[in-house]
Amino acid sequence: MAKGDQARTLKRMVYADMTGASLRVLAVSSGKGGVGKTNLVANLAFALANRKKKVLVVDADLGLNNVDILLGLVPRHHIGHVLSGEKTVDEILVPGPQGMMILPAGDGLQELTQIDSEKKMLMMDELDRVSNGFDFLIFDTGAGISTNVTFFCSAAHEILLVISTEPTSLTDVYALIKVLFQKHGQKHFRIIVNSVRSEPEAQKVFRHLAAVTDRFLKNVSLEYMGFILLDANVPKAVRQQKAFMELYPNSKASLCIDQLAKKIVFEQLPDWANRDQPYFWRSAFQVQ
Repeated sequence: MAKGDQARTLKRMVYADMTGASLRVLAVSSGKGGVGKTNLVANLAFALANRKKKVLVVDADLGLNNVDILLGLVPRHHIGHVLSGEKTVDEILVPGPQGMMILPAGDGLQELTQIDSEKKMLMMDELDRVSNGFDFLIFDTGAGISTNVTFFCSAAHEILLVISTEPTSLTDVYALIKVLFQKHGQKHFRIIVNSVRSEPEAQKVFRHLAAVTDRFLKNVSLEYMGFILLDANVPKAVRQQKAFMELYPNSKASLCIDQLAKKIVFEQLPDWANRDQPYFWRSAFQVQ
């Protein structure tokens, strides 16, 4: 047996007892901050939960708590307490709106921005233990190309990238795609265009990103997943620290999120999603 085949077999053997294909693991990321990624995650989780799915959101922007603040939650503990051995994951989970569960990140803890391999393995073990019974586990990663971002993206079945119409959003997300492809072997990316005035505008932005990617990164595939319309109700909900899906369920942005959730729930997944394999086996042997 070839060396590469032996390694892949070992990965499957080691993680053969991990969560099965009923759990779908999504990593939601972006090249830059300020594109509405966390707001999209919170409301997508709300929409999935509204469709009777059990959802666990992991605030994977370690060191900066974002999801809980956006939803007006006040957790007593965070992922730092798990990594230090003080708490287990199930002891720090916080219930969110519509029955979703939140795993909060630390609050201004710089030491969590670069966690070592041992702590990553601890986190994986803990997440595997508590994820049983959930339909979706969603990583809300940080923005950029840090090792934490690439780690969580590599750990997921699917990578969803949020972009906006800003040129810097496109250049930065292209940089993230390039790093994930060249250094971590990721080839498939699902794109959501946020804060657009119309679907044609969203498709234009996607086509521009796809054209650049096709030209310079062979064998990388981008999939257009949908768009979120500009909506004055979104910042209003942020100020009230609530999901806009909860406060304004019939708003333009809410209807777009609901369409995205519907697509995710009812689509037939392609083979590359690897849902027949334990979700952490790829990243467990690639920790930085």
